[in-house]
Amino acid sequence: MKKNLKITQKALLKSPWVFHLSTGSCNNCDIEILDVLTPRFDAERFGVMLVGSPRHADVLLVTGAMTRKALPRVKEVWKKMARPCAVVAMGACSMDQGIFRGAYNTPDPVDSVIPVDVYIPGCPPKPEAMILGLVKALEVVKEKFQGEKRIDKML
Repeated sequence: MKKNLKITQKALLKSPWVFHLSTGSCNNCDIEILDVLTPRFDAERFGVMLVGSPRHADVLLVTGAMTRKALPRVKEVWKKMARPCAVVAMGACSMDQGIFRGAYNTPDPVDSVIPVDVYIPGCPPKPEAMILGLVKALEVVKEKFQGEKRIDKML
């Protein structure tokens, strides 16, 4: 059992899979995510991969102001995420709703709906900041994984 946990933790930290969820963005952050994956910044050298299902992801990357229509979908995606996982709020809109603050269609910021572990500021954030945010998210996942391991030892 201990050996399997160690192998799983090593694989998890060497190649984090990211599920990107747009909750009503202007697509600036989405374009910058693609820029991070290109050969210029090459986040894939760290094993980072975008995946198409939240069930396969280790990190949930949220962009955009939280719209009324996106709110139930965000909760549903969060419930489907494999544990342990980290949530990254990227961009000014996902942090504090940016220019959409106070609008009728964006009642709540992301961190009032799901727990956010890492914030990446900017409109849009720089690719270097995104890579740093992913590294911080991996540290969060590692801490959560070790916390779960301690619970396993107590049982």
